[in-house]
Amino acid sequence: MGAVQAVSDSNFETEVINSDVPVLIDFWAPWCAPCRAIAPVVDELAKEYDGKLKVVKMNVDENPLTPSRYGVRSIPNLLLIKNGQVKDQIIGAVPKGHFVQAISKVV
Repeated sequence: MGAVQAVSDSNFETEVINSDVPVLIDFWAPWCAPCRAIAPVVDELAKEYDGKLKVVKMNVDENPLTPSRYGVRSIPNLLLIKNGQVKDQIIGAVPKGHFVQAISKVV
């Protein structure tokens, strides 16, 4: 059963860039209400795409380097990364169908 994994600036390269499956990374912060609103959807996606998609979260307050590197200026901000390249970006609290549509292009 797939679970959302926390990543940091220090293990981002290993867990995301070098992943052998596409990765959905959720840039979030505990104080962000829209981030908390989409958290259950992100958890569902991790379970539904287990084995086909790695789902990770990064707290932007604790890890400033990676969000800066990817131009993350507002959260929630989710990137779909495949083979180390950004394939799609989803900004804001959007319906689950929006995520499914984006994920279907990379898995």
